[in-house]
Amino acid sequence: MQIAQGFGKLNPNAPVELSQFAFLIGNWSFEAKVNVADGQSRPFMGTWRGRYILDGHAISDEYRMTDLSGKLIVLGLNLRSYDVSKQTWNIKWLNALTGTWMDLAPSEFGAVTSDGHSMIYAFKEMAPLDTAHACTRVTYTRVSETHFTWRGEKSADGNAWSEFMVVECHRSEE
Repeated sequence: MQIAQGFGKLNPNAPVELSQFAFLIGNWSFEAKVNVADGQSRPFMGTWRGRYILDGHAISDEYRMTDLSGKLIVLGLNLRSYDVSKQTWNIKWLNALTGTWMDLAPSEFGAVTSDGHSMIYAFKEMAPLDTAHACTRVTYTRVSETHFTWRGEKSADGNAWSEFMVVECHRSEE
């Protein structure tokens, strides 16, 4: 599938590892299911738009999630780059609604790993929603040219994990 112009292109001199998140390039629409306290799940929807930036040496992806009435719930931007000298990912999240930045790939959780089918990383929440959700682990899986799944798991201690959200993303023309 050819990605439309306006999304940049990978710089041939950029680290080859940058291509691990290349699936994010383009426009995506998604449906999310968030597990709530009563054992049910609550639906959300949104868009995800990825592009190469800085002459193709980094990836920027904008994430926008709304409830079913259209109320904005999450709005932010990820910046992704690979540090060849340290052989590690730098992934930062800007929460546009609060103006805060968060490191999504700290070394204390083993940084970003890939098994060839999935990308996984974990981080500490800056301001946990509740005392049982101090850490988040993210898995991108089932990646194809037209689809990927984002799975979020939460943990109180970084050892025992339970799923709290699944996001099914489909390539969009918008």
